[in-house]
Amino acid sequence: MALQRTLRRSVSCSGIGLHSGKKVRLRLKPAPLNHGIRFKRLDLDGLEVSATAERVAGMNYATGLAQDAASVATVEHLLAALVGLGIDNVSIELNQAEVPIMDGSAASFVYLIHEAGIQSQSASRRFLKVLQPISLSCGDKRIAVYPSDHFKVTYSISFDHPLLRHQSRTQCVTENSFIEEIAPARTFGFLNEVEQLRQKGLALGGSLDNAIVLGETGILNNVLRFEDEFVRHKILDVIGDLALIGHPLIGHVVAHRGGHALHARFAQKILDDPEAWSLVESVEEFSEVGHSTVSPDVDSPVPAN
Repeated sequence: MALQRTLRRSVSCSGIGLHSGKKVRLRLKPAPLNHGIRFKRLDLDGLEVSATAERVAGMNYATGLAQDAASVATVEHLLAALVGLGIDNVSIELNQAEVPIMDGSAASFVYLIHEAGIQSQSASRRFLKVLQPISLSCGDKRIAVYPSDHFKVTYSISFDHPLLRHQSRTQCVTENSFIEEIAPARTFGFLNEVEQLRQKGLALGGSLDNAIVLGETGILNNVLRFEDEFVRHKILDVIGDLALIGHPLIGHVVAHRGGHALHARFAQKILDDPEAWSLVESVEEFSEVGHSTVSPDVDSPVPAN
């Protein structure tokens, strides 16, 4: 039986909002049993937004949440770090409406969590264990989850770009494999889209320090951290978005060309199909070695919805 976990102490950081361009101060604080993950807007007299699928709003190239008069955007990397490190209960204080982008990955948030320390609590964690396949598609974008004894993600991406045609990866997600193999993967974008985004009031805080930028002939800023860093980042995104289920997931997620909107819709679809899963308090002990493969020429087997 696994116990719920929170932080040992509070910890803070500052950064820039990727889309707003505003300076943001963030503080992670311990929270009591069954509190879940909640954002607290200090600039709005402490209004809270729960990190749950029913609060999804404002999917502009990132995952946003809203509750009453409060909203918070670009939550996916922080959520991925929290669930990747097994944090069930935490209060996230912000003085702006967007989580800071840091270096475009989840590595800074992993560092913050380690600085705070992790504290086991006195009640059991409840896992959502998938019993029957669930799938969702929208055009050529597809996502599904299948029964498994572990949390595993298979993701494939395809772009009409000479430097990024197709990548696929399967990753068994454990705390160790998340930290080493997924958390450092940075968000990415294409140079020819930057001006379009800024005209829409997006990516105002984007820079070569917090994203991989692809030009027509190469990567503008620096070398990749992984040969397949792009698809690893998509795995990071789906881990963060599926945190909105509200329970650690036990199942094999398979996605092809997905995005934040599809991920968030899928989180809600899972919750809307309770006959396909069960909440359990005891699961097989996860392997501490995450098996992974890179198969750049094989499409992921996701059924049509």
